[in-house]
Amino acid sequence: MQKNRNTEKNQECCGLLGRSLKHSFSPEIHRRIGELTGRPYEYKLYEKEPEEVENFLRNGEWDGLNVTIPYKETVMAYCDELSEEARAIGAVNTLVRRDGKIVGYNTDYTGFRKSLEQNGVAVRGARTMVLGSGGASKAVCRVLEDMGAASVKLVSRSGKINYENLNRHKDAEILVNTTPVGMYPNTGQAAVFPGTFPNLKWAVDVIYNPLRTNFLCQAKKAGINYMSGLAMLVLQAVAAAEIFWDETISASVGRQIERELSVEKENIVLIGMPGVGKTTIGTALAAELGRPFYDIDEMIVSMAGKSIPEIFAEDGEDAFRQAESEAARELSKVTGAVIACGGGVVNREENYYTLAENGHIVFLNRDISLLPTDGRPVSQAVPPERLYRIRLPLYRSWCDDEIEITGNSPEETAAHIMDMLQKI
Repeated sequence: MQKNRNTEKNQECCGLLGRSLKHSFSPEIHRRIGELTGRPYEYKLYEKEPEEVENFLRNGEWDGLNVTIPYKETVMAYCDELSEEARAIGAVNTLVRRDGKIVGYNTDYTGFRKSLEQNGVAVRGARTMVLGSGGASKAVCRVLEDMGAASVKLVSRSGKINYENLNRHKDAEILVNTTPVGMYPNTGQAAVFPGTFPNLKWAVDVIYNPLRTNFLCQAKKAGINYMSGLAMLVLQAVAAAEIFWDETISASVGRQIERELSVEKENIVLIGMPGVGKTTIGTALAAELGRPFYDIDEMIVSMAGKSIPEIFAEDGEDAFRQAESEAARELSKVTGAVIACGGGVVNREENYYTLAENGHIVFLNRDISLLPTDGRPVSQAVPPERLYRIRLPLYRSWCDDEIEITGNSPEETAAHIMDMLQKI
């Protein structure tokens, strides 16, 4: 392939073209690609309104671009050449300037296919369903067809198969969401609920922020295999960088970036009985990891302007639980933090889906005879043994990991959690 770069330049001017890009991980991913390959390049966010796109493509200062919602089909009109995949799919997500011409590619295809292969999603012979009909959907459908899916059904609001008649098409074994439903900042939503598909083996989302959409959290809670869009995002970025540079990049680069981002972006959420030490352990863990620390009970006290016993006495438990859910929703948009929850956060199932979107949930368990009850209204009103029996199944159904605390110091327990997370 002919070089598409001016080799005399130290850096290329690359970036992401879209309409709203504040949620994007792309600059961080491309920075890491540059660092790991030893070839750093400039990567900017280009937020453009529809009427600005043509002038930017023709006259803007850029060498290579990724393209996202809503311009993957729009930019095709300005391409002088198209790759085979881009032409067949009918959407472009990568552009380069070569010899005065704009050439369009589709690395969504490569990213999605490799992410399925790396995660062991068995497509051949499977009945598949794709939610959405935009540019990402076209690439996803083509991948599923090329990988030998038995069927690929497309669901859209106005299509032959739509959300009104979806109950007649519940035989899907692989369900892929390509809609923006559930994407940051409008989290907590799902186009459909995976648990209503009796034969479903995999729920897949192309959204990467949050790390797990409500759609995927529903699948996780139902025991269905799931895959987020982070792997696809990283792998399509690596494929785009290969086009920018006209060079092959080691597969290990993509795997390393995905692993690092998963660890760095995911919150560590601590749950457990009142008095188990979530705040002290969380504080120690956050200090060790250099992460911000949030305590939901402390947030509630700050918002209410009074103590938790006062909230219970003056406003009642329902008011406290509502404030607890509101605090959890606020923290659901945070990434890379340590979050300590109140002991009763598990009383509302909605809180699970809120906290699990960006969180790895750790259940801190301790001998109930060692748990203090002072200043804890629920623990004082209900015998700890009874409260523990009620909540234990909830803690265990929520958690990704359980740690038994046996008198260790907060720092030792924090170190234990860190060791556990490194092994995941």
